[in-house]
Amino acid sequence: MTPQSRPLWQRFAVFLVPLMAANILQALSGTLNSIYVGQLIGVEALAAIATFFPIMFLLLSFSIGLSAGSTVLIGQAWGAGNVAKVKQITGTTLAAVIVLGVVVAFVGGIWTEQILSVLGAPQNILSIAVGYARIMFVCMPAFFVFFVATSVLRGVGDTVTPLFSLIMSMLVGLVVTPALILGWFGLPKIGVNAAAVATIAGFVTVLIFLFVYMRARNMPLAPDRILLTAVVRPDFKLLGLILKLGVPAGLQMMISSLSGIVIIGLVNRFGSDATAAYGALGQVMSYVQFPAMSIGIAASIFGAQAIGAGQIGQLRAITRTALVLNLVVTGSLIVLAYLFSQHLVALFITDPAVIELTETLLHVVLWSILFFGWSVIFSGIMRASGTVYAPMAISLACILCIELPGAIWLSQTSLGLTGIWIAYAASFTMMLVLQASWYRFVWIKKKIVALV
Repeated sequence: MTPQSRPLWQRFAVFLVPLMAANILQALSGTLNSIYVGQLIGVEALAAIATFFPIMFLLLSFSIGLSAGSTVLIGQAWGAGNVAKVKQITGTTLAAVIVLGVVVAFVGGIWTEQILSVLGAPQNILSIAVGYARIMFVCMPAFFVFFVATSVLRGVGDTVTPLFSLIMSMLVGLVVTPALILGWFGLPKIGVNAAAVATIAGFVTVLIFLFVYMRARNMPLAPDRILLTAVVRPDFKLLGLILKLGVPAGLQMMISSLSGIVIIGLVNRFGSDATAAYGALGQVMSYVQFPAMSIGIAASIFGAQAIGAGQIGQLRAITRTALVLNLVVTGSLIVLAYLFSQHLVALFITDPAVIELTETLLHVVLWSILFFGWSVIFSGIMRASGTVYAPMAISLACILCIELPGAIWLSQTSLGLTGIWIAYAASFTMMLVLQASWYRFVWIKKKIVALV
């Protein structure tokens, strides 16, 4: 039985298992760093890392947007069997994120303290947060290239190589983080900065591995003359199309990240314990949210490849399969997280009062990730056809009109911190209702054509 002759759910499973494993490992890498920092250094150090989370997502927004736009085009070109076009799209995307990374490194590296001060980082953690953030800022070019490289591989249906890459990155972090915290092998003890150095060391190691491994195996996206020429001399017509598809996704991520910055500012007002709870809560939620996002990514890639191959009739079946998988996979993870919430939170935090606070907040918001996953599937399928503005507008409306004002208002009531996560849940719920409605009553009636 050839891969294309398998039932759709089996093809989804073959694609999804490495993708979800990779996303879980990506989250696990950050989790292990947080566990090391929280257990070996303390709550203040964990809070310092948590302060940088929304900045990291903001910085990645444009890169994520470019990856989303290029992945749609790569999926369509791959479905049509045009490998040269796949390489041109990849090279052009890499050129754009390298330029972005250099700008971010320059600006963030110089004004780190001012940026964190604007966020309202508590004074008792400001100095250590600045050191961690500056390292992350300066090394952003490598991070962006790593992110795009693994994203475009998935566009051609390869989820195994990104999985190997993340395993390698995690293994590097497992050794480097405690080594630099505890001074193993004669290395200097650098405290919370160890987590940043380990993260960057993992990315650089993986990029070297990918360059050698992909060329040795003569893989479709291995660096060659066509791809490297596109990096040095990007195709601006392609870049315009990538931006047309990617900027709405990037803008959506950017607004979401800016909202996250406002949220961390609200959380910081409740003190460093609340900031630590925010960080631990984010770690636990990521294990549920990333698989949900993985299913949405898979649906979008399958949809793009079907459009490129001229198999428009498969789109509805792809959507149905993804929705069912989200119910089964994400729903199961949500149930497990509720059952073992106290043990999960205790991995990051030792203070009983902070553990109880984090667990309470987790119970408020966790169920809504199922709705978030379904909304991501609908928007991903629409994006695969080049429909990007309506999904973006819906997501932004939910963030700007429900999540953000709801969090600000409810946090000032007797609900306090709990109100912030009630606003998140309300936003995810409305996002599903609106994305599904647009898909059902507007998009499904449109004529779908390939873009490349």
